[in-house]
Amino acid sequence: MQINISARQFEISDNTRNHVKKDMQALLEKVAERPTSASITFNREANQSHCEITVHLSTGLTPHAKSKAYDVLPAFDQCSDKLAKQLRRYKRKLKNHHNERTTPVEYSTAVSSVLASSPQEDSTDEQENLKPVIIAEMEARIPMLTVGEAVFQMELAESKMLLFRNQSHGRVNIVHMRDDGNIGWIDPDP
Repeated sequence: MQINISARQFEISDNTRNHVKKDMQALLEKVAERPTSASITFNREANQSHCEITVHLSTGLTPHAKSKAYDVLPAFDQCSDKLAKQLRRYKRKLKNHHNERTTPVEYSTAVSSVLASSPQEDSTDEQENLKPVIIAEMEARIPMLTVGEAVFQMELAESKMLLFRNQSHGRVNIVHMRDDGNIGWIDPDP
């Protein structure tokens, strides 16, 4: 398993790097099912250290946790505790539903574009204002999941929405967090 540790705007000592790597390996061996890689990113903002951990599991799910504290190690400890809680909850749900995935998640690709947030002010032509300005284009991966797995993935990633291909019929679906706290599922007609 590969563990990537990086820091933005400051350097991490080798002792801290080794401590984080050792703790992360112990955590993943204890609670994660077949992790493939983990990414730990530290960032310093004002007088606080931020920690962000993303783990990629062989099932295709990617749990994600964030925390902040006044020092790097407490931020990491809080973040790893959140991640452990998520992984234990995920493991418990899988056991309760007897729904353990035996094959890896299949992915399809799509183009993901980032659009400018507002139309250009200097443009006088109304037709030009209707065309959004593309800032960046990237490749997005769309997983083939069941609806239950998609809800797990959305909760683990602490995301408000997840686009996926429904395993039962292969069409693109969306699960999203509604304003009332419930989860919405969009399944278009064929």
